Amino acid sequence: MKVLAGFATVIGCTFGGYVAMGGHLDVLWQPFEVVIIVGAAIGAFVTTNPPPILKRALKSFGVAMKGAKVKKPGYLEVLCLQYQVFRLIKSKGVLAIESHIEKPEESSLFSQFPGFQHHHHGVEFFCDYLRVISLGTDDPYALEDLMNLEIEVHHHEDHKLAASIQGMADGMPALGIVAAVLGVIKTMGAITEPPEVLGHLIGGALVGTFLGVWIAYGFLAPLSGAVGSALEQDSKYYECMKWGILAHLKGCPPQVSVEFARKALPEHLRPTFAELETAIQNLTPVK
Repeated sequence: MKVLAGFATVIGCTFGGYVAMGGHLDVLWQPFEVVIIVGAAIGAFVTTNPPPILKRALKSFGVAMKGAKVKKPGYLEVLCLQYQVFRLIKSKGVLAIESHIEKPEESSLFSQFPGFQHHHHGVEFFCDYLRVISLGTDDPYALEDLMNLEIEVHHHEDHKLAASIQGMADGMPALGIVAAVLGVIKTMGAITEPPEVLGHLIGGALVGTFLGVWIAYGFLAPLSGAVGSALEQDSKYYECMKWGILAHLKGCPPQVSVEFARKALPEHLRPTFAELETAIQNLTPVK
Protein backbone atom coordinates (compact mmCIF):
# COMPACT_ATOMS: atom_id res chain seq x y z
CA MET A 1 0.00 0.00 0.00
CA LYS A 2 2.92 2.36 0.67
CA VAL A 3 3.93 2.21 -3.00
CA LEU A 4 0.40 2.87 -4.24
CA ALA A 5 0.07 5.78 -1.82
CA GLY A 6 3.34 7.21 -3.13
CA PHE A 7 2.31 6.87 -6.76
CA ALA A 8 -1.11 8.41 -6.00
CA THR A 9 0.66 11.38 -4.39
CA VAL A 10 2.87 11.83 -7.47
CA ILE A 11 -0.16 11.81 -9.78
CA GLY A 12 -2.32 13.99 -7.54
CA CYS A 13 0.32 16.65 -6.91
CA THR A 14 1.42 16.77 -10.55
CA PHE A 15 -1.97 17.13 -12.18
CA GLY A 16 -3.58 18.94 -9.25
CA GLY A 17 -0.85 21.59 -9.31
CA TYR A 18 -1.08 21.87 -13.11
CA VAL A 19 -4.85 22.42 -13.04
CA ALA A 20 -4.57 24.82 -10.08
CA MET A 21 -2.24 27.10 -12.04
CA GLY A 22 -4.68 27.20 -14.95
CA GLY A 23 -3.46 24.33 -17.13
CA HIS A 24 -5.77 22.27 -19.34
CA LEU A 25 -5.56 18.49 -18.94
CA ASP A 26 -6.68 17.82 -22.51
CA VAL A 27 -3.35 19.20 -23.79
CA LEU A 28 -1.53 16.46 -21.87
CA TRP A 29 -3.50 13.70 -23.59
CA GLN A 30 -0.90 12.59 -26.13
CA PRO A 31 -1.26 8.79 -26.46
CA PHE A 32 1.22 8.48 -29.31
CA GLU A 33 3.89 10.22 -27.23
CA VAL A 34 3.31 7.54 -24.58
CA VAL A 35 3.62 4.81 -27.23
CA ILE A 36 6.95 6.23 -28.42
CA ILE A 37 8.46 6.69 -24.95
CA VAL A 38 7.17 3.63 -23.10
CA GLY A 39 7.36 1.33 -26.11
CA ALA A 40 10.97 2.27 -26.87
CA ALA A 41 11.89 1.92 -23.18
CA ILE A 42 10.39 -1.58 -23.02
CA GLY A 43 12.18 -2.54 -26.22
CA ALA A 44 15.52 -1.34 -24.84
CA PHE A 45 14.84 -3.12 -21.54
CA VAL A 46 14.15 -6.43 -23.31
CA THR A 47 17.28 -6.02 -25.44
CA THR A 48 19.53 -5.28 -22.46
CA ASN A 49 18.46 -7.88 -19.90
CA PRO A 50 18.70 -11.70 -19.92
CA PRO A 51 15.52 -13.82 -19.66
CA PRO A 52 15.81 -14.49 -15.88
CA ILE A 53 15.83 -10.75 -15.16
CA LEU A 54 12.93 -10.16 -17.57
CA LYS A 55 10.91 -12.84 -15.81
CA ARG A 56 11.61 -11.37 -12.38
CA ALA A 57 10.95 -7.83 -13.65
CA LEU A 58 7.34 -8.80 -14.38
CA LYS A 59 6.93 -9.50 -10.68
CA SER A 60 8.84 -6.45 -9.47
CA PHE A 61 5.73 -4.34 -8.86
CA GLY A 62 4.38 -7.11 -6.63
CA VAL A 63 7.69 -7.19 -4.75
CA ALA A 64 7.54 -3.43 -4.22
CA MET A 65 3.89 -3.63 -3.13
CA LYS A 66 4.39 -6.43 -0.61
CA GLY A 67 7.79 -5.31 0.64
CA ALA A 68 10.20 -7.83 2.14
CA LYS A 69 9.03 -11.41 2.00
CA VAL A 70 9.87 -12.12 5.65
CA LYS A 71 8.50 -9.91 8.41
CA LYS A 72 9.44 -9.85 12.10
CA PRO A 73 7.34 -12.95 13.07
CA GLY A 74 9.16 -14.91 10.35
CA TYR A 75 12.50 -14.09 11.94
CA LEU A 76 11.26 -15.21 15.35
CA GLU A 77 10.16 -18.45 13.69
CA VAL A 78 13.52 -19.13 12.03
CA LEU A 79 15.33 -18.45 15.31
CA CYS A 80 13.12 -21.01 17.06
CA LEU A 81 13.75 -23.48 14.23
CA GLN A 82 17.50 -23.10 14.66
CA TYR A 83 17.15 -23.69 18.39
CA GLN A 84 15.24 -26.92 17.77
CA VAL A 85 17.80 -28.16 15.24
CA PHE A 86 20.84 -27.31 17.35
CA ARG A 87 19.27 -28.84 20.46
CA LEU A 88 18.51 -32.03 18.55
CA ILE A 89 22.11 -32.24 17.29
CA LYS A 90 23.52 -31.60 20.78
CA SER A 91 21.36 -34.29 22.37
CA LYS A 92 21.34 -37.01 19.68
CA GLY A 93 24.18 -36.21 17.31
CA VAL A 94 24.29 -34.73 13.84
CA LEU A 95 22.88 -37.85 12.18
CA ALA A 96 19.57 -37.24 13.98
CA ILE A 97 18.76 -34.41 11.57
CA GLU A 98 19.48 -36.42 8.41
CA SER A 99 15.88 -37.49 7.78
CA HIS A 100 14.67 -33.93 8.35
CA ILE A 101 17.07 -32.26 5.92
CA GLU A 102 16.66 -34.88 3.19
CA LYS A 103 12.89 -34.45 3.04
CA PRO A 104 12.12 -31.11 4.71
CA GLU A 105 8.60 -31.06 3.28
CA GLU A 106 7.82 -34.22 5.29
CA SER A 107 9.81 -33.31 8.40
CA SER A 108 7.97 -33.29 11.73
CA LEU A 109 10.54 -30.75 12.90
CA PHE A 110 10.13 -28.32 10.02
CA SER A 111 6.34 -28.71 10.03
CA GLN A 112 6.31 -26.82 13.34
CA PHE A 113 7.46 -23.78 11.36
CA PRO A 114 5.16 -23.44 8.30
CA GLY A 115 6.44 -19.99 7.34
CA PHE A 116 9.97 -21.33 7.03
CA GLN A 117 8.79 -24.49 5.30
CA HIS A 118 7.19 -22.37 2.55
CA HIS A 119 10.31 -20.24 2.08
CA HIS A 120 11.87 -22.58 -0.50
CA HIS A 121 15.17 -20.73 -0.89
CA GLY A 122 15.54 -20.48 2.88
CA VAL A 123 14.88 -24.21 3.32
CA GLU A 124 17.40 -25.03 0.61
CA PHE A 125 20.04 -22.75 2.17
CA PHE A 126 19.62 -24.11 5.70
CA CYS A 127 19.38 -27.75 4.72
CA ASP A 128 22.35 -27.58 2.36
CA TYR A 129 24.67 -26.36 5.12
CA LEU A 130 23.31 -28.80 7.67
CA ARG A 131 23.98 -31.51 5.08
CA VAL A 132 27.57 -30.28 4.69
CA ILE A 133 27.98 -30.43 8.48
CA SER A 134 26.53 -33.94 8.60
CA LEU A 135 29.14 -35.01 6.04
CA GLY A 136 31.90 -34.09 8.46
CA THR A 137 32.67 -30.41 7.91
CA ASP A 138 33.52 -28.84 11.27
CA ASP A 139 35.58 -25.83 10.19
CA PRO A 140 33.41 -22.74 10.83
CA TYR A 141 35.77 -20.45 8.91
CA ALA A 142 35.67 -22.51 5.71
CA LEU A 143 31.89 -22.75 5.99
CA GLU A 144 31.62 -19.02 6.61
CA ASP A 145 33.52 -18.31 3.38
CA LEU A 146 31.18 -20.61 1.47
CA MET A 147 28.05 -19.04 2.95
CA ASN A 148 29.35 -15.53 2.30
CA LEU A 149 29.93 -16.51 -1.32
CA GLU A 150 26.40 -17.85 -1.73
CA ILE A 151 24.83 -14.82 -0.04
CA GLU A 152 26.92 -12.52 -2.24
CA VAL A 153 25.76 -14.34 -5.39
CA HIS A 154 22.16 -14.07 -4.19
CA HIS A 155 22.64 -10.36 -3.41
CA HIS A 156 24.21 -9.76 -6.83
CA GLU A 157 21.20 -11.29 -8.59
CA ASP A 158 18.85 -9.09 -6.57
CA HIS A 159 20.97 -6.02 -7.32
CA LYS A 160 20.78 -6.73 -11.06
CA LEU A 161 16.98 -6.66 -10.93
CA ALA A 162 16.85 -3.30 -9.14
CA ALA A 163 19.62 -1.93 -11.39
CA SER A 164 17.75 -3.00 -14.53
CA ILE A 165 14.67 -1.01 -13.46
CA GLN A 166 16.88 1.96 -12.59
CA GLY A 167 18.51 1.69 -16.02
CA MET A 168 15.07 1.93 -17.61
CA ALA A 169 14.39 5.02 -15.49
CA ASP A 170 17.68 6.59 -16.58
CA GLY A 171 16.76 6.17 -20.25
CA MET A 172 13.25 7.59 -20.00
CA PRO A 173 14.15 11.32 -20.11
CA ALA A 174 16.21 10.80 -23.27
CA LEU A 175 13.35 8.93 -24.90
CA GLY A 176 11.07 11.80 -23.86
CA ILE A 177 13.34 14.13 -25.81
CA VAL A 178 13.08 11.80 -28.81
CA ALA A 179 9.28 12.00 -28.64
CA ALA A 180 9.48 15.79 -28.27
CA VAL A 181 11.78 16.12 -31.30
CA LEU A 182 9.41 14.00 -33.38
CA GLY A 183 6.59 16.29 -32.24
CA VAL A 184 8.57 19.35 -33.32
CA ILE A 185 9.22 17.73 -36.72
CA LYS A 186 5.50 17.20 -37.08
CA THR A 187 4.90 20.83 -36.07
CA MET A 188 7.34 22.12 -38.68
CA GLY A 189 5.24 20.40 -41.33
CA ALA A 190 2.34 22.65 -40.27
CA ILE A 191 4.29 25.92 -40.13
CA THR A 192 1.72 27.71 -42.29
CA GLU A 193 -1.08 27.06 -39.80
CA PRO A 194 -2.40 29.90 -37.58
CA PRO A 195 -0.66 30.56 -34.22
CA GLU A 196 -3.32 28.81 -32.11
CA VAL A 197 -2.86 25.59 -34.08
CA LEU A 198 0.93 25.83 -33.90
CA GLY A 199 0.73 26.51 -30.19
CA HIS A 200 -1.31 23.36 -29.66
CA LEU A 201 1.15 21.29 -31.72
CA ILE A 202 4.20 22.68 -29.90
CA GLY A 203 2.54 22.05 -26.53
CA GLY A 204 1.85 18.47 -27.56
CA ALA A 205 5.48 18.03 -28.57
CA LEU A 206 6.73 19.29 -25.19
CA VAL A 207 4.52 16.75 -23.43
CA GLY A 208 7.04 14.12 -24.57
CA THR A 209 9.81 15.73 -22.49
CA PHE A 210 7.43 16.02 -19.54
CA LEU A 211 6.35 12.38 -19.74
CA GLY A 212 9.89 11.05 -20.02
CA VAL A 213 11.10 12.89 -16.93
CA TRP A 214 7.87 12.33 -14.97
CA ILE A 215 7.72 8.57 -15.55
CA ALA A 216 11.45 8.21 -14.82
CA TYR A 217 11.62 10.10 -11.53
CA GLY A 218 8.03 9.79 -10.39
CA PHE A 219 7.56 6.05 -10.94
CA LEU A 220 10.45 3.94 -12.23
CA ALA A 221 13.25 5.26 -10.00
CA PRO A 222 11.10 4.94 -6.82
CA LEU A 223 10.02 1.46 -7.96
CA SER A 224 13.67 0.46 -8.35
CA GLY A 225 14.41 1.76 -4.86
CA ALA A 226 11.44 -0.08 -3.33
CA VAL A 227 12.39 -3.36 -5.02
CA GLY A 228 16.03 -3.00 -3.98
CA SER A 229 15.07 -2.23 -0.38
CA ALA A 230 12.73 -5.25 -0.16
CA LEU A 231 15.30 -7.63 -1.63
CA GLU A 232 18.07 -6.22 0.57
CA GLN A 233 15.97 -6.90 3.66
CA ASP A 234 15.25 -10.45 2.50
CA SER A 235 19.00 -11.17 2.48
CA LYS A 236 18.99 -10.76 6.28
CA TYR A 237 17.08 -14.06 6.47
CA TYR A 238 20.15 -15.89 5.18
CA GLU A 239 22.48 -13.86 7.40
CA CYS A 240 20.42 -14.90 10.41
CA MET A 241 20.80 -18.58 9.56
CA LYS A 242 24.49 -18.13 8.76
CA TRP A 243 25.42 -16.74 12.15
CA GLY A 244 23.37 -19.35 14.00
CA ILE A 245 25.08 -22.20 12.13
CA LEU A 246 28.55 -20.72 12.66
CA ALA A 247 27.97 -20.25 16.38
CA HIS A 248 26.78 -23.85 16.61
CA LEU A 249 29.89 -25.07 14.78
CA LYS A 250 32.06 -23.19 17.26
CA GLY A 251 30.52 -25.21 20.08
CA CYS A 252 28.03 -22.71 21.50
CA PRO A 253 24.94 -24.07 23.31
CA PRO A 254 21.69 -23.83 21.30
CA GLN A 255 20.43 -20.82 23.27
CA VAL A 256 23.70 -18.95 22.66
CA SER A 257 23.78 -19.92 18.96
CA VAL A 258 20.36 -18.42 18.33
CA GLU A 259 21.41 -15.32 20.25
CA PHE A 260 24.23 -14.85 17.73
CA ALA A 261 21.63 -15.21 14.96
CA ARG A 262 19.26 -12.76 16.68
CA LYS A 263 21.96 -10.11 17.04
CA ALA A 264 22.67 -10.31 13.29
CA LEU A 265 19.21 -8.87 12.53
CA PRO A 266 18.39 -5.18 12.04
CA GLU A 267 16.65 -3.62 15.03
CA HIS A 268 13.24 -3.31 13.35
CA LEU A 269 13.25 -7.04 12.54
CA ARG A 270 14.93 -8.33 15.70
CA PRO A 271 12.75 -10.02 18.33
CA THR A 272 13.65 -9.05 21.88
CA PHE A 273 15.52 -11.47 24.11
CA ALA A 274 12.35 -11.97 26.17
CA GLU A 275 10.22 -12.64 23.07
CA LEU A 276 12.67 -15.26 21.84
CA GLU A 277 12.98 -16.89 25.25
CA THR A 278 9.19 -17.13 25.60
CA ALA A 279 8.85 -18.61 22.11
CA ILE A 280 11.56 -21.20 22.84
CA GLN A 281 9.89 -22.24 26.07
CA ASN A 282 6.67 -22.90 24.15
CA LEU A 283 8.31 -25.20 21.60
CA THR A 284 7.39 -28.87 21.44
CA PRO A 285 10.53 -31.01 21.83
CA VAL A 286 11.45 -33.09 18.77
CA LYS A 287 11.75 -36.81 19.46
